[in-house]
Amino acid sequence: MIKLFNYLDKKDVSRIVICIMFVIGSVWLELKMPDFMSKITRLVQTEGSKMSDILINGGYMLLCAFGSLAFTIFTGYFGAVVSSDFSMKLKKAIFDKVEDFSMEEVKKFETNSLITRTTNDVTQVEMLIGMGLHLLIKAPIMAVWAITKILGKNLTWSFITLIAIVILLSVIGIIMKIVVPRFKKVQKLTDKLNGITRENLTGIRVVRAFNAEDYEEKKFNVINDELTDTILFNQKKFALFMPVMYLVMNGVTLAIYLTGAYLINGALLTDKLNIFSDMVVFSSYSIQVIMSFLMLAVIFMILPRAQVSASRINEVLDTEIKIKDGNFDKKTKEIGTVEFKNVSFKYPDADEYVIEDISFKVGKGQTVAFIGSTGSGKSTLINLIPRFYDVTDGEVLVDGINVKEYKLESLMNKIGYVPQKAVMFNGTVNYNVSYGKSNKKISKDKINEAIKIAQAEDFVLKLDKKYEIAQGGSNISGGQKQRLSIARAIAKDPEIYLFDDSFSALDYKTDSILRRELKKYTKDSTSLIVAQRIGTVMNADNIIVLDKGKCVGMGTHMDLYKSCEVYRQIALSQLSKEELENA
Repeated sequence: MIKLFNYLDKKDVSRIVICIMFVIGSVWLELKMPDFMSKITRLVQTEGSKMSDILINGGYMLLCAFGSLAFTIFTGYFGAVVSSDFSMKLKKAIFDKVEDFSMEEVKKFETNSLITRTTNDVTQVEMLIGMGLHLLIKAPIMAVWAITKILGKNLTWSFITLIAIVILLSVIGIIMKIVVPRFKKVQKLTDKLNGITRENLTGIRVVRAFNAEDYEEKKFNVINDELTDTILFNQKKFALFMPVMYLVMNGVTLAIYLTGAYLINGALLTDKLNIFSDMVVFSSYSIQVIMSFLMLAVIFMILPRAQVSASRINEVLDTEIKIKDGNFDKKTKEIGTVEFKNVSFKYPDADEYVIEDISFKVGKGQTVAFIGSTGSGKSTLINLIPRFYDVTDGEVLVDGINVKEYKLESLMNKIGYVPQKAVMFNGTVNYNVSYGKSNKKISKDKINEAIKIAQAEDFVLKLDKKYEIAQGGSNISGGQKQRLSIARAIAKDPEIYLFDDSFSALDYKTDSILRRELKKYTKDSTSLIVAQRIGTVMNADNIIVLDKGKCVGMGTHMDLYKSCEVYRQIALSQLSKEELENA
């Protein structure tokens, strides 16, 4: 929790100081009221007292009450400003940290958990700060100040108040010990609930197509019921706070008045008024002490969950990023070259290599294609170039420089990446095609040219709302998403194109036209293509055949068709012998 306070700046600290001053003022005014009450009690019991004196002291009590109210309002305002500002900075810090995560860190936390940590967990900490700046500061100040006021007044009354405090602290301690572990469970269950909801919404078509609504509802209800039961358990335990507080508070008042009555009954006539006045003041101050612990009880209801949330936030912020930025951002002697030197890779905590001992070099203007059965490591291999993962063994060089030495921004500026699953963002077509930061400014003419080359012009002109794309591209088809994703890479005009199975959703005719136009446009750029279709790779300058993570063939289409059994089997499963031999 303390680590997170580093996100408070000088303005926040100033506001906190102002809050403390207002709280001190509020406490001072509240603790002055029993003094005026004592004077009024004496005046009422003293013969010859003037009504005006009673009214004046009553007026002072009203002024103290309204003054305390004003200070409390100002404290609440500044507390809200500090907590909301802190929340904004913390969310930004988490978001920025997650943006720097590699695929390894994202998979470690899971997407639904990262969403919960950025939203729900931050809200829990924000609530604690908002309320804590008032109650957490006010409670101990009021308790200590009130105790100093009553200290030495009467040993019996002081002992009664001490017993009440011990009872309260014991109840708070027991309840805290019971509920804290369950708050950890609450946040984990919230992660699971978000995950199930997200999974269901993402796969809603599949759910409906297979009539799996009941199954999804049952799966949701299991987690939802467990979460509800856990929260109810905690709330039931917290519900004991208030009855115990009021029982102790009223019990203290009753005990003070009972012992006071006994003391007054046995005192001399001249001392009775003093004892009665002290009893009224003492009971008021003892109630203030109990009220202080009542305020602390409210904080203790929020504190356990906030502590769990703070711990989860710190897990994200303290995570060491595996893909570290390099320092190289200068011009290179080579342009558009990609080289793999004895590259092997296995996923973190995995025992077996996904790709093993891969070596090849691609020169400027060349096209290299990767083909193989599902799970052979094709996508994993090209994902090592933009450093979505780092190699386990060997080196990946871009323009003769190890990718680990590049500043990530400089490396990404050299690459135009088209992912296996086309991703669209909510906004216009122009926004999606010109998305991101590039070395060159992407003009409107460049966007239109990229759309034309990607064979997306026909449907783009038909889009409603000024070429508006819905969130996730829900108003366009899979093939249309792929074409816009390819247009995005073309508009960037990079040195190196990475196509990760980016033509699979296109029909053969569109695929053929697009690749022909793309080849003309990217003749001076390097292209690395992952594909399942023989028709997509057969015209490449070099084809690399992967099988179980190993290179089992490398060469042109005809060379591999004659010499590589794996390639020949893939080819014959898609095209006839005559088509392949005459290609």
